[in-house]
Amino acid sequence: MLRPVVVGLDGSRESLAAADWAAREALRHGLPLRLLQAWEGVTTPGETERPELNEPRRWARQVLADAVDRLGEGYPQLSVSSEQIAGSAYDVLARAGADAELLVLGSRAFGGLGGFLVGSVAQATVAHVTRPVVLVRAHHSLADEHLPDADGRPSAHTPYRDVVVGVDPAHACEELLSFAFECAALRDAPLRAVSVWRLPYVQGAAVARARKAIQASAAHTLAAVVEPWRQKFPTVEVHELTREGSPAQRLPAFAQDAGLLVVGRRIRSSRLGTHTGPVAHAAMHHARCPVVVVAHA
Repeated sequence: MLRPVVVGLDGSRESLAAADWAAREALRHGLPLRLLQAWEGVTTPGETERPELNEPRRWARQVLADAVDRLGEGYPQLSVSSEQIAGSAYDVLARAGADAELLVLGSRAFGGLGGFLVGSVAQATVAHVTRPVVLVRAHHSLADEHLPDADGRPSAHTPYRDVVVGVDPAHACEELLSFAFECAALRDAPLRAVSVWRLPYVQGAAVARARKAIQASAAHTLAAVVEPWRQKFPTVEVHELTREGSPAQRLPAFAQDAGLLVVGRRIRSSRLGTHTGPVAHAAMHHARCPVVVVAHA
């Protein structure tokens, strides 16, 4: 049975943009799309007796119906279903995300700060769902996935922008690289594999030698990690980049002109804490393109 692409829909601009992105991604993967809405409001047993009390829920259902109609018109070859489920947003999304190929959520921009607001529900969902979770900002469109045309104008017909994946060779990253390479292959897009390293504390003349040695070692290690995936996806154009600095600061900067940023988070057994890690946290809040968080061991 095919896992669906699931998107959380609440009627906001962010969730509607997420639904459009999810529809395109479902088509690329040949998967069905499921629109999901959590309902935490009051429901009265007799809707005809006190219709005003059930108006919010009927409005919410209409949001789902309108989204299904709009996506059906825009993507007629896509299988779309929708469901409103009673429960908290986190519980509903976490349960659905466990059985999804992808779980797609919206992300809201900060006012004037150049970052994005990831609400508590989205952060908790990212931290505990072990399937890949995608965050999409409001107004993101098909043209944003593509390079500008020859005149610098947005276009949906030019080649896709790069897929960027942050790689930490010190930890297992098979799920991360598998996802990133597949996304690049489906888009016929270049893939940038980025590894960021830190210089340990050294003094004097040893600094230059240490930096050169670590840079060479990081490049060699990244190449070794990526090589099996190059062989599995021979059509993907791969660029390996190693840079000094803080991964949490450097990686979002590498993705400023990307179409998709893929980052990992380590799976932790405890339910306490955010569990996203500093790199995924920074990517979720500061990358302008859609961000995929892939859980791994």
